[in-house]
Amino acid sequence: MFIATLIAADRLSSGDISLAQDAMAAAGAAPSSYQWVEPDKAHDFFFAERPEEVRGTLEGLIEGVDLVLQPEAGRRKKLLIADMDSTMITVECIDELADYAGLKAEVAAVTERAMRGELAFEEALTERVALLRGLDDAILDRCHAERVRIMSGAIPLVRTMKRNGAYCLLVSGGFTRFADKVATEIGFDRAISNRLGIEDGKLQGIVALPIVGAQAKRQALVDTAEQRGLSLDQCLAVGDGANDIPMLEAAGLGIAYHAKPAAAAAADARIEHSDLGALLYAQGYPKREWQID
Repeated sequence: MFIATLIAADRLSSGDISLAQDAMAAAGAAPSSYQWVEPDKAHDFFFAERPEEVRGTLEGLIEGVDLVLQPEAGRRKKLLIADMDSTMITVECIDELADYAGLKAEVAAVTERAMRGELAFEEALTERVALLRGLDDAILDRCHAERVRIMSGAIPLVRTMKRNGAYCLLVSGGFTRFADKVATEIGFDRAISNRLGIEDGKLQGIVALPIVGAQAKRQALVDTAEQRGLSLDQCLAVGDGANDIPMLEAAGLGIAYHAKPAAAAAADARIEHSDLGALLYAQGYPKREWQID
């Protein structure tokens, strides 16, 4: 059995539900049952066959509505692995650091190309970090205080999953000075990220090896699942860029969040309209079960 969950950024109407039911029936996969996850916000359809036809039918059918389609079994995941920049927080930290050095446009252009998969992440990171050489170490803390903001829905997502027995891992191609603080603020169990070289209070323009990139993210997922006795089907991964693709593909449910095209194409589902609370609706958590503090 499969579940197709429609999640609205604004509101789902009864007409929207009827439209989706009719579309599924026309695709040869009429729902056997259906229910609200959260009234007016998220709705489940249960069906037995033709998941790809249903996906093609429902994606983009209703404006402002996202679709998550998955097997019914194991819907509530036991491990969350999440990217940080532009996923759990609203900014790309390296671009914001570059702004303090007067180099934001130059660095952001490289970041964009790396996120689209046009440059190898490790190469792009090394190139961008080199431009920050000589920046005062204190800028890292200032940047965190002034620029880093938690993404809407991140705190309920992590804390609700943890309360229900999941392990939550933040794995970032960004930097430890940001990731450790963000992980603590949101409630992650652990953070893995890159360490900047710093000497005499100044950035050296280097990043410690090995770099946490695409394959390291995937390996963190595989290793953590194995350590906790979980199958990959019990894992949820979320990210937005090309360096998230291997972990999105490896997880039982890989979700591209407001993502670049390459990551969106590789993921099992795309969240383009809603915030991270959509990942709770996708797991069948109504809002009354969310932990928000």
